Order: sequence, then C-alpha cells, then structure tokens
Amino acid sequence: MSKSKKKIANEPLGNSLFEENLFDNSDLENTEEVHKHTHTHTGHPHVHSEESLRRLVNRLSRIEGHVRGIKTMVQQNSPCPEVLLQIAAVRGALDRVARIVLDEHLTECIARAAKEGDIEEELEHLKAALDRFLP
Repeated sequence: MSKSKKKIANEPLGNSLFEENLFDNSDLENTEEVHKHTHTHTGHPHVHSEESLRRLVNRLSRIEGHVRGIKTMVQQNSPCPEVLLQIAAVRGALDRVARIVLDEHLTECIARAAKEGDIEEELEHLKAALDRFLP
C-alpha cells in the first residue's frame, strides 16, 4: 500500500487524496482476461477472472473504509454538510461498482447465455435484478 493510502486511513474524510483513491479508475483497464472463478445462481455458471474479482474487491474495500470514516465523522460531531458530502461520494463509488458488475454481466454472462440458447431466462433474471436495483 502506498504512503498516501496509509495516510488516508488515519485522516478525516473530505480530502482530495481520499477521493482520488476511492474513484481510481485504473482497475477498469485490461478487461480481456482468462476467466477462472465461477459461481452459479441461475441456469448457467457465472465466470469471473481473478483479476476482475481483485479489482472489484479492492474498490469495495476502499468504499468500506470510506463508510467507516463517515461513521467516525458522525461520532466526532462533524458538520452535517461534510458528512452528507462523504455519503454522496460513497453512493457514487457504489454506483460505479454496480456499473462494472453490470458491464461484466452483459459482456460475459448474457453473451454466453445467448450462445448457449439460454438468453430468455438470463434476461428475466437481469430484469428482476434491475427492478430491485434501480429506484
């Protein structure tokens, strides 16, 4: 972990260094990789590369740390506008994670289901998930 990321963990939120690390898009690069990890929750296995999983987990870990920082801000009676700003930052970061998951699902899982002839079932699962996800 770099010095700036270590330092951020002990700093109050609201600084640009933290937001730069939270919104780092470097893990969006190199999306064409060999898929190794699988899990099944619908009619076909969902296959994810180890690199893809690592990037998602890293993003979620940064978000988790940000949420802990917001909790600390509340415990320290930080000004409400600053807390709200950090909550908005976390929402934005979660939305970006959701977009990455959706993109992978469309490019990998839906495409695979179409090739295997299971597209209707997979689209129904996707629609149900989007109904729960979208406001």
